[in-house]
Amino acid sequence: MSETVIVDYGMANLRSVQKAFEQVGHSATITGDPKHVAAAGKVVLPGVGAFRDAVARMRDTGLADAVRRHIDAGRPFLGICLGMQMLFARDHEDGLHEGMGVFGGDVVRFPDVVGLKVPHMGWNTLRFARPGCPLFAGLPADPAVYFVHSYYPQPTAREIVAAEADYPTPFCAAVWKDNVFATQFHPEKSQRIGLHMLRNFASL
Repeated sequence: MSETVIVDYGMANLRSVQKAFEQVGHSATITGDPKHVAAAGKVVLPGVGAFRDAVARMRDTGLADAVRRHIDAGRPFLGICLGMQMLFARDHEDGLHEGMGVFGGDVVRFPDVVGLKVPHMGWNTLRFARPGCPLFAGLPADPAVYFVHSYYPQPTAREIVAAEADYPTPFCAAVWKDNVFATQFHPEKSQRIGLHMLRNFASL
């Protein structure tokens, strides 16, 4: 299998993602070198924190361009949490900020609803929106996965939505288009179900 790299731009618990890949018998290298990212067989972009700071670091280091080159070359890519959100055109956290523009759409905050805790934190059930997503191959219906987020993407193209969850209304929990996969939840924190997804990705 070709090399998997985890993008280091200073805003993620990279070791937890690396350890999860090791648990499924697949090595993954952590790197902040844009050339290494652009040339990798598979790329994983995790992330936690503020969208504006993350995108700025990605651009300043050349990693944003490297990720785009990797994606445009048709090689497998997986975005996790903030790594998913940065793929979209715009984000509304503390103002309006431009994303990487891989997908059209906005990243928005959960609404202020009485009794709704934000951030959304904990286990929630996925509802698969499209059949045939390689990331979800072999999973049972309605699997539970782990979320920690206050914002989520609203894709312009509805057809890229691969899975939804409810909080309290449906929101986009995963996207898939060609070689690009991204999850709002954390596979590396989702125990057996999440490890199964990472194994699927590693075997692409």
